[in-house]
Amino acid sequence: MICALGSAVCFGTASVFQAVAARTTAPGTDSGVDPRLLLRVLSQWRYLLGLALDGVGFVLELVALRVLPIYVVGAALAATLAVTAVVAAPVLHTRLRPAEWGAVGVVCGGLALLALSSGAQGHLQGTPELRIGVLAFALAVLASGALAGRLPDRARAAALGLGAGLGFGVVEVAVRLIDEFSLPSLLTNPASYALLIGGGAAFLLLTTAFQRGSVTTATAAMVIGETIGPALVGILWLGDRTRPGLTPLAALGFALAVAGALALARFGEAPAEAGSEPSSAGEQGGRRARSVGDT
Repeated sequence: MICALGSAVCFGTASVFQAVAARTTAPGTDSGVDPRLLLRVLSQWRYLLGLALDGVGFVLELVALRVLPIYVVGAALAATLAVTAVVAAPVLHTRLRPAEWGAVGVVCGGLALLALSSGAQGHLQGTPELRIGVLAFALAVLASGALAGRLPDRARAAALGLGAGLGFGVVEVAVRLIDEFSLPSLLTNPASYALLIGGGAAFLLLTTAFQRGSVTTATAAMVIGETIGPALVGILWLGDRTRPGLTPLAALGFALAVAGALALARFGEAPAEAGSEPSSAGEQGGRRARSVGDT
């Protein structure tokens, strides 16, 4: 659980730097999902710092996923938004309203309930068919993301965010389906490729959403995509369970953690630093995101 929460701290802090980098990077001429966008943001030191934090967070997430049920780790990762909100307040001079401080408390309370009620990780390793299915799903997320980039503004933001969340969810499930880390085993396990494709697609779609749409909408959709689906896979196919008699408490904790994260969705976008010159597309997207968050 410490590793899961540490991962949320790393991811939440990283998102502050990555959102600023995405907003201050030229969008290019393509209005859809542009793989070259990742190359452009890599020239930003903020994005590189965020990637380093993401790397540490991923290692901690991997450790947590090898011990805890997926639904617990997924809810802990939803707490990334609570971390982002708290970090953004002093670093980027944003202001948390009383209701948002309450949402941070709700997330923490939900995680505490999960920590009390979660059982041991499921003993099932997953079938070969499930491994192939996860790889096929990762490829579908990548393909659907390219189509989502062509949608109108609000629908595009929601679709990109949901696609990013599903990609991160693929990573959560794929880690559980990798039962041996020797090189021959990794090369022959479809889950290894699902992990790489799902993670890469998630980063690309989320970076595009940060720059070209309502990030509040995208982040809310991402939280749903990365929590509910993987939790169901863990329960239905990998044997994840709660402690005897505490299933309702675990369900309440999961619901509170996700609901609190959704209430903080506007902090999926960190505002650009004072004096920076964001591109017009990014600036307009930032205004849309902030206006949604303020309502």
